Amino acid sequence: MAPHEPHPPRKPSYVYDVGEEPDPRFSLANERTFLSWVRTALAMLAGAVALHSLQLPQTSWLRGIVVLTLLVVGALCTLLAFVRWAKVERAMRLRQPLPHFSLGWLLTASIVLVSVLLAITLTVG
Repeated sequence: MAPHEPHPPRKPSYVYDVGEEPDPRFSLANERTFLSWVRTALAMLAGAVALHSLQLPQTSWLRGIVVLTLLVVGALCTLLAFVRWAKVERAMRLRQPLPHFSLGWLLTASIVLVSVLLAITLTVG
């Protein structure tokens, strides 16, 4: 693209069409944080696939609950990471306070739940 040509519009417009362009370092840090949450979600999905493939725990209904929990939380983590990225980017552009951090609570509660379920299977089975 030549220097005199206009940039194509960036998406999502509800994020980029407001306020002023923030310091690129802050936007890039926000993107890295988003990608960290996506890596966390991928690890949860990989754990679900591993447990299902190895048929662990041996109790099938409990395995199903753990696998389903990991899959749902992995999907939610990715979705909420995108929502958080957009809210933070928009807040930076509008020079507003950053949004509250609710994604950590979801992940913490989910990992505790999965840990308890796996601990039950190890002591029972």
